[in-house]
Amino acid sequence: MTTFALFPSNPPPELVRFLDLEGHPWKAVDEATKVIGAKEIETEWSGAIVDVNNDAESAWKFCRDLRSGDVIVEPLLVLIGGGQLDELTSRGDLFDDFIITPFHPQELSARIQHLLWRVGKGVRPELISYGQLSLNIENYQAEIGGRHLDLTFMEYELLRFLAESPGQVFTREVLLSQVWGYEYFGGARTVDVHIRRLRAKMGEEHASMISTVRGVGYKLGQSRRNS
Repeated sequence: MTTFALFPSNPPPELVRFLDLEGHPWKAVDEATKVIGAKEIETEWSGAIVDVNNDAESAWKFCRDLRSGDVIVEPLLVLIGGGQLDELTSRGDLFDDFIITPFHPQELSARIQHLLWRVGKGVRPELISYGQLSLNIENYQAEIGGRHLDLTFMEYELLRFLAESPGQVFTREVLLSQVWGYEYFGGARTVDVHIRRLRAKMGEEHASMISTVRGVGYKLGQSRRNS
């Protein structure tokens, strides 16, 4: 069974909890030689997840040592705080992808699945498409008319939920419950705000794809049976 190498040796509890819940075996290490050294090469590594938040210097050295080792360990995912993003600029060759902490479990799951697929260790990403709209549910990328949509996580989740059931009308309360998952502070108005942002980002040509059903809620497009 493949195993994720985690650095540092005391990985973030939320990361450990996520991997356990997702069923990903892992092993925490404090130096790259324990991953690529002679005594460990019998281990089949799924990849490595490196937290650079607390000791960035040691974390980047770990990444550098992995990249220069004889045993190829990929993919390499970096966990990094929003205030440290400048550190990524000159280190693009040391990692395959990064995620900003604190992370959302669904986003991390999607990133890992996409990375594993890229290196031949997972299944092909699943796409949701409707007309000129395309959503990759593995890497949280969305395009419309061939143009990339720069969406926040919750904007993407809302668009994905609507696109999974084209033509079906959802009340604000249902969207709030199914997309946000709990009684979000701000209530149904939160849905309206996100719908307006989605329409703006989709552009004037495609904004009408999400329509308002007066007195009920919102829907995306028409039922596939009628399209």
